[in-house]
Amino acid sequence: MLKRIDKNNKEQLQSYLQSRSQEIESDILIKVSEIINEVRMKKDEALKKYTYQFDKIKVDTFKVTEEEIDEAIKQCDPAFMDAMKQAKENITFFHKAQKQNDYILHKEYGIYLGQCIRPIESVGIYVPGGRAQYPSSVLMNVIPAKVAGVQRIVMVTPPDPSGQIHPNIAYAAKLAGVHEIYKVGGAQAIAALAYGTNEIPSVDKIVGPGNIYVAAAKKLVFGKVDIDMIAGPSEILVIADKNADPKYVAADLLSQAEHDPMASSILLSNDENLISKVNCELENQIVGLPKMDITQKSLENYGKSILCESIEECIEIANMIAPEHLELMVNEPMNYLSQIKNAGSIFLGYYTCESIGDYFGGTNHVLPTNGTARFSSALGVDSFIKKSSFLHYSKQAVQAYGHQIETMAVQEGLQAHANAIKVRMDKS
Repeated sequence: MLKRIDKNNKEQLQSYLQSRSQEIESDILIKVSEIINEVRMKKDEALKKYTYQFDKIKVDTFKVTEEEIDEAIKQCDPAFMDAMKQAKENITFFHKAQKQNDYILHKEYGIYLGQCIRPIESVGIYVPGGRAQYPSSVLMNVIPAKVAGVQRIVMVTPPDPSGQIHPNIAYAAKLAGVHEIYKVGGAQAIAALAYGTNEIPSVDKIVGPGNIYVAAAKKLVFGKVDIDMIAGPSEILVIADKNADPKYVAADLLSQAEHDPMASSILLSNDENLISKVNCELENQIVGLPKMDITQKSLENYGKSILCESIEECIEIANMIAPEHLELMVNEPMNYLSQIKNAGSIFLGYYTCESIGDYFGGTNHVLPTNGTARFSSALGVDSFIKKSSFLHYSKQAVQAYGHQIETMAVQEGLQAHANAIKVRMDKS
């Protein structure tokens, strides 16, 4: 089921990778721009209009009350709630280790300089509605913001047909520590978070997944606020040696293929026999999956295998692809970890399936896609902080280094800059 790509055919591989890049079409950008502008001008009136137009819900007020949240939570499965509590503990444990501290450096003549870390003051979390509900994404987006010290965390999510929010989403939000929840979705929700309305105050950063209209809105409001990323279709790349269980490999490839017809599942191995066995397992395991049609299309279009000479060659190709999820299903995987340069998240060993990271392990599942792991990182505490540098020069330091500073300013033709240091030297 996995189409073979020749490792030496770089053009074929590049063509495959580029075929998945999604540019937002101009007509979508134009439509979303109109929605954003209307929300900026008409605020809640525009939100109500678009909520009725897209969700067929008439909304009097967008804010979800504590009573609504508590009532929704009563419908949650206790086993699910217990699992979420443990997941929260694991995610918090991992992200606390990412916290950075201020620092100060001292030099001669009373010079000191350093950096201070401050949390972003307010963050908006977008949570999709519709048939798919992802309470795990609530934890992944909110917890690092809480660990960073963000003081106001706002969640927006489309109302369901009854005008309420999904019970599992309500529970996840309360468990994670969301401060405010508003029943509004789509591009209009992104506009509300960016520019503010009568009922929804604006935020400083927007994170969270959404459809192409939400992605377009995030793209257009970037600059007014910060955003996490413009995520593309999900992807997994498995590097497997001869000792890997074909059943495990196939199951993991399918776990990503069921996301989306454009999801990508790639197998790299130095064992021809393993690739053949994985293909057989894929045919067996796909039968009866609830999302079999989606999974089948994904594998047909973007399921690939590459036979390599060695695990090291597999890693070389994986670094070129820069996958969102990379599984190292090899013996002694830690021996290869230092060779991995480009990957959103790395899963080590035969038993560490990507699903563990998606839900429970503690690492974040908001990851760079479409090869952007070459230059970007998973969502984390760093995503919710900002850094300010500080600097102090004494009178003695100005006397010691002022002429050098003046010389540099003069060479750049900025006389006022030069004068700012000169007047201090003259007075000294």
